Amino acid sequence: MFDKILIANRGEIALRVIRACREMGIASVAVHSTADADAMHVRMADESVCIGPPPSSQSYLSMPALISACEITGAQAIHPGYGFLSENAGFVQMVEDHDLVFIGPRAEHIRIMGDKITAKDTMKALGVPCVPGSDGGVNSVDEAKRVAAQIGYPVIIKATAGGGGRGMKVAQDESSLEVAFRTARSEAKAAFGNPDVYIEKYLQKPRHIEIQIFGDGKGRAVHLGERDCSLQRRHQKVLEEAPGPAITPEERARIGKICADAVARIGYSGAGTIEFLYEDGQFYFIEMNTRLQVEHPVTEAIFGVDLVRQQIRVAAGLPMEFEQDKLAINGHAIEVRINAEKVPGFTPCPGRITQYHAPGGLGVRMDSALYQGYSIPPYYDSLIGKLIVHGRDRDEALARLSRALGELIVDGVDTTVPLFRDLLKEPDIQSGDYSIHWLERWLERHYG
Repeated sequence: MFDKILIANRGEIALRVIRACREMGIASVAVHSTADADAMHVRMADESVCIGPPPSSQSYLSMPALISACEITGAQAIHPGYGFLSENAGFVQMVEDHDLVFIGPRAEHIRIMGDKITAKDTMKALGVPCVPGSDGGVNSVDEAKRVAAQIGYPVIIKATAGGGGRGMKVAQDESSLEVAFRTARSEAKAAFGNPDVYIEKYLQKPRHIEIQIFGDGKGRAVHLGERDCSLQRRHQKVLEEAPGPAITPEERARIGKICADAVARIGYSGAGTIEFLYEDGQFYFIEMNTRLQVEHPVTEAIFGVDLVRQQIRVAAGLPMEFEQDKLAINGHAIEVRINAEKVPGFTPCPGRITQYHAPGGLGVRMDSALYQGYSIPPYYDSLIGKLIVHGRDRDEALARLSRALGELIVDGVDTTVPLFRDLLKEPDIQSGDYSIHWLERWLERHYG
């Protein structure tokens, strides 16, 4: 086992990893930019190293700075959290070249799944169901029209190196295809430096379902059920729950086994998430995230496992502490992402926290790096906390979420808490009858 781990991240996820390290008796090293000198993860870690000025490109994304921090502190391994360098194959290779351990999958798996076309081809070969679409990249409007005619409108054009909703455009018919195609390529080039796009069938009312998998890197893997992440705004998840309210136990077992078998065959190591669109009882692969997800706590809640602990164990060469036939779902969990944003425009709202009180009680977990007097810097993502609730069933979880939101106090900045209070009043949310398009349509009706 490692003696010391460096966390190459910030905020609540860095704090999450520090807590797991402490429970395992492992020393932790926090890194920070000058803007994060007073951040909670810096205060909570056993050691800290300043790695640069506020811009991420000069601090949290600086590979040489992170490697140097390991050398200075004697850290033997790096946990990347999510975002930043967590899915950068080049960084993984650099870590290994310096005789350090990357707590995550191998570089080859990150590379394969980082390109949407390669990932889709790989998953097809492994028996994972995929959305009908082009066999590879589409390079011209004429080719796009031929593919769209074969699979049927509407279609969605996606950047091969995309993510976060950028480089994605929907064409309802042939007359709108050319503009959507050119716009998607332009956005892809601007956002990712790669204009390549591909085309898929655009489903009318799908849910976003993701399967949590975990592999030991030696040919064994398990799945830990699904999460429903359908409540989204501009392809950004807002609320996640597990298990999915629309998924039957039979469907869960079937798609879970397909996913676990697929990653076992390629020798995948650590945590990963295989994401699907789900409609009319069918699952369609869209991408795989080769890291810990923001929403991993809801899976932890219903299975009673610590996914970060398991990541560290597997990276250290130890076996996973669970087996498929011993994993059983207990109750229902929901997570809402608390952002420092002003609703309805969702504009970032950095500033000083004048008062903070986290909710508590049975079945309530607040993952946040906030504290009273903390100043949220304007340089990073606006996520400031994740409120997770667990109940015996979905109704109890919803009631617990409503109660916890009423207890949560974050003064000094605007947050998305009022949005969730309003959403919990909606019959569709109470019944679980929503799709990936539901939230944006609701926002249009309520805020125009």
